[in-house]
Amino acid sequence: MRVHFHGAAGQVTGSMHLVEAAGKRVLLDCGLQQGSQELEAANADPFPFDAASIDALVLSHAHIDHIGRVPLLVRRGFRGPIWTQRATADLVPIMLMDAASLAESDAERQNRRRSAGEPQVVPLYSRDDVRDALELLQPLPYDARTTILDGVDIALRDAGHILGSASVELWADGRKLVFSGDLGPRGTPILRDPTPIHEADLLLMESTYGDRNHRERTATIRELGDILDAAWRDGGNVLIPAFAVGRSQELLYWFARHWDDWNLARWRIFLDSPMAGKVVKVYERHHGLFDAEARDTWRGTPNPFRLPNLHITETSDESMAINRIERGAIVIAGSGMANGGRILHHLKHNIGRRGTHVVFVGYQSVGTLGRRLVDGARWVRIHGRDYRVGARVHTVGGLSAHADQHGLLEWFGHFEPKPRLALVHGEDLAREALAGEIGERHGVEAVLARPGTVLQA
Repeated sequence: MRVHFHGAAGQVTGSMHLVEAAGKRVLLDCGLQQGSQELEAANADPFPFDAASIDALVLSHAHIDHIGRVPLLVRRGFRGPIWTQRATADLVPIMLMDAASLAESDAERQNRRRSAGEPQVVPLYSRDDVRDALELLQPLPYDARTTILDGVDIALRDAGHILGSASVELWADGRKLVFSGDLGPRGTPILRDPTPIHEADLLLMESTYGDRNHRERTATIRELGDILDAAWRDGGNVLIPAFAVGRSQELLYWFARHWDDWNLARWRIFLDSPMAGKVVKVYERHHGLFDAEARDTWRGTPNPFRLPNLHITETSDESMAINRIERGAIVIAGSGMANGGRILHHLKHNIGRRGTHVVFVGYQSVGTLGRRLVDGARWVRIHGRDYRVGARVHTVGGLSAHADQHGLLEWFGHFEPKPRLALVHGEDLAREALAGEIGERHGVEAVLARPGTVLQA
């Protein structure tokens, strides 16, 4: 068994690892690179392998940095099955159709503006490409060992990151590989805690927050309530860039739990994301995957997805109408890193206002607008224009859907004996810190995988 690392190897986005075993080729994730213009442009580059040579694809979860190049893989010749957890299989069409629509719209916009003689911009893939990919989906439940190819078995374990997220166990050639996928923290609202895994010959483990620990969740939630109070006093709006899957639903959950504490009835709350609205329906279909506390919350009043003052917008006209509101609005919109989507329009109208509060509730990749704002930029460029930042910018880190260093060390600690380890899905400072802790505690020398690295299990 050999593993070739092609993405999320020295960075957080673009997850993609190729396993060669039992005479077969299995791809783990096929994600989009996000961040700088150079990174995003590289998504159109040829794959470092022949797409038609891949026998099967396994998806850990439905975030776009793990699934975003699947339609391109299919367009370039892949015809094998795509295995993933059942809830993920319901989320994938929503995520990929949205990505294709955005790519087509962006290409159309650029083509309208291109100068004479400039080549026509072509979208990364189309909605037709997405439809072709969706025909290959093979849903699986958690905890069922399944033969996916001759000589290759997998089982999916709950990773506690987003709905349907999975760690992958893969058996072949008498060896066992474990791919952590993205691991959630213990105690994450709505979701169950990550399932421990005890045995592996080779472990590919994420390291997004390998160099830090999250603040206590109760303190984080208290901070969020304080921000909303301050924003109300300042007479402005609250803008929350949030991923359509996971973070948007968690925010609504906390709004329901603290409805009275935070006096939320005085606000107008907008989930300005047609995609997030569709995701809400998937969550409702898969409530059996919720933890016990979440099931109790959903039975209570108000229901997180049916808050009395919640408006789930669909049309662009509904979205634009929000920008006529100068105070008293909480707007949750994608993208979570503010590198596209409707949140950009709300930032354009609000970023210069002193009363505006912008709240980041997730990881901000290098090169994104979100990262620039978090790093204290006083001017930002949105849709080709420069805007002075007058708003207050907050980072509420305790809501992360990724395990922190303590959580990663705890999850790794369940393996006995300790497997060979490769750290992926993390920037170098995070990976180096986590590798150092693991080496000191367990005597394991972690490999910091790079694109082109090959490991033998």
